[in-house]
Amino acid sequence: MKTFGLLGGAIALALALASTPAAAQKDPPITLDTHVDIPFAYMHEARFDFGKQTPMQVDLDKMRRGGLDAVFFIVYVDQGPLTPAGYAHAVSQAKRKYDAIDLMLKTYPNDIRLATTPEQVRANKAAGKLSAMIGVENGYSLGHDIKNLDIAYKRGARYVGLAHMGNNDLCTSSTPEADLGDTPLPEYGLTDFGRAVVKRDNELGIMVDVSHSSDACVRDVLALSTSPVIASHSSSRAIDPHPRNLSDDLLRAIAAKGGVIQGVAVGEFIKLDPARDLAVKALQAQVAKQAGDKSFDSEKHEYLPAYIEGMKRIDAAFPPASVDEYVAHIKHMVQVAGIDHVGIASDFDGGGGLGGWSDATQTRSLTAALRKAGFNDVDIAKIWGGNLLRVWDEVTKRATVHGG
Repeated sequence: MKTFGLLGGAIALALALASTPAAAQKDPPITLDTHVDIPFAYMHEARFDFGKQTPMQVDLDKMRRGGLDAVFFIVYVDQGPLTPAGYAHAVSQAKRKYDAIDLMLKTYPNDIRLATTPEQVRANKAAGKLSAMIGVENGYSLGHDIKNLDIAYKRGARYVGLAHMGNNDLCTSSTPEADLGDTPLPEYGLTDFGRAVVKRDNELGIMVDVSHSSDACVRDVLALSTSPVIASHSSSRAIDPHPRNLSDDLLRAIAAKGGVIQGVAVGEFIKLDPARDLAVKALQAQVAKQAGDKSFDSEKHEYLPAYIEGMKRIDAAFPPASVDEYVAHIKHMVQVAGIDHVGIASDFDGGGGLGGWSDATQTRSLTAALRKAGFNDVDIAKIWGGNLLRVWDEVTKRATVHGG
């Protein structure tokens, strides 16, 4: 039998470590992702069962394999009409998602636990359990009734995003929707109801989330809130001038209030690529038409072979934004806002996914990319969860009531 000797063995070990840089490095104390979407059929169809092998970007196996410790699962509803019927429908849709998260937690109690405080996140990590937190995307789902904010808190929601695509009854959106009758430029920031929601968020200890909000709304929130605020999934407008991203001025303003901006890993918010965007929209229209539908529905159409194969062709022709390009946003945001005010949001299962960080199994690949960009272990611990937990701690401490 051949032997390498000490030198040969050392060279072999070095080569082995070099071939798996992400796995060879120490994991951060806690890896926390502030934005993972779930479908309306979550836990009610095998393909959307958190504990099974799924096409989703985040499930139990993928979190375990990638080393992702904690996730804010999102209670999201589309923006609809500002009418009693519209509000009732939004409340009903939100309840469906809260119930689905509850079902997931009850089905897999030995693997993942609800965390409603930062201390519970840390305790779950120490016990070898994953953490599920709840974030609300689009305050429209409150149904224009402040009492529903207290209900959201009791169900576990610990951040509430004021808007989504389209203006609503809380504030203006960064992306007004003509189909909803929105004007192209915001005529207001926060509404009276939006102000009431921000104040009640502060009282309850819910983090106010300004992602998707217009610049005017973000400024109004910063002026009104008595607690630090977050942007749960927003990247840098200086690098990619998408209105969904945040300007350097707003990054500084959120940091000055003690808050945190969670960079979002959605390709169109990372780099401008009009040709790719057009190709994806054309594919979506084609797949929807083939399925007999008027418009594209991600939950219904994204898992069809025609869409999957079409996206492979598009990726080959127009490569998606890379994890290194995402880290460039993180680095710029740190330079502008400071190392204590930036974090991570994948937006997995809601449009997120990059070359090199396509699902939760590649969590360590992002960590390796951060190291490659010059961040040390202390920096990475802050970015991967420490900053968000600090802000959450502060918001909790400043709460004046507990669940209404």
